Amino acid sequence: MATTFVTRRTTAAAAFGLAGALALAGCANPTDGGTTEVAATSGDKTRINISPDQNRVTTGKVDSIAAEVPEKIRRRGTLEIVDSSGSAAPLTFHATDNRTVIGVEPDIAYLVADVLGLKPHLNTVSWENIFVGLDSGKYDVGLSNITVTEERKEKYDFATYREDNLAFEAKKGSGLKIDGPEDVAGRTVAVGSGTNQEKLLIEWSKENEKAGRKPVDIKYYQNDSDTYLALQSGRIDLYLGPNPTAAYHAATTGKTEVVGTYSGAGAGLQGLIAATTKKDNGLAKPLADALDHVIENGTYAKVLKRWGLSGEAVRKSQINPPGLPKTGS
Repeated sequence: MATTFVTRRTTAAAAFGLAGALALAGCANPTDGGTTEVAATSGDKTRINISPDQNRVTTGKVDSIAAEVPEKIRRRGTLEIVDSSGSAAPLTFHATDNRTVIGVEPDIAYLVADVLGLKPHLNTVSWENIFVGLDSGKYDVGLSNITVTEERKEKYDFATYREDNLAFEAKKGSGLKIDGPEDVAGRTVAVGSGTNQEKLLIEWSKENEKAGRKPVDIKYYQNDSDTYLALQSGRIDLYLGPNPTAAYHAATTGKTEVVGTYSGAGAGLQGLIAATTKKDNGLAKPLADALDHVIENGTYAKVLKRWGLSGEAVRKSQINPPGLPKTGS
């Protein structure tokens, strides 16, 4: 029998998550090399650089932390980082040249590599191939908005670096408001396959059926453009994805709106995004130590601020903390 991890009642943090933490305005401005504005709830605006010339935040090598890296990787001299391809601003997306991969995830990856004294090598692949590559040892670490889950902890080690919140995105003016499972009963909702948001949506659908309500009609699309086309045409009611990407898309297109947010780990537990490595490969501790170092020296805060994600900051990197609960009999 499936274990239901989501309840109708949510804490304030889970219910609102990052709602309002990201308010984005404006579009790319070709006259100044490609920028967009990000505004926090405080009213402060940050103009972010979406051109290929990123001028990333950097920091220095820390010998004591670099010495923790497994010898094989130290000898190689590169950190093989894997991220998912596609357009998911402000997490990972392409700059105005349509080639250079930019976003908060690559920036965090480069910062960690600095501390470890390694040259970062970013590999962009499809979502499922992140885990295939980690399993085979082709890649050292995944930094791709990966949520800590109890099921994933059986195969991977985690070092956390951001909070994880999800958002329901609807066509602008839909009148929808999503607070819990009953609000999506009978609705057609798109979600990414193999993601923790899919896991949450499936559980909500099961909870609806158990309560005598209609299940969720879950749809899957190959890419974001197909998903948003379906949303605009009315073929789907909602899209459930990461809150930062939903907020960014809603504000920069003006065609959609965020109608509800939720912790990526369900009710009662704050979801966490983490650097992900093959279990027991020896990288989790140096990654966590490197993240703690950049948190302490302020460069981590600079990276989050430049992408308008200060509201997702964590105070410390945790190794394998409690994650999204497993489901099963």
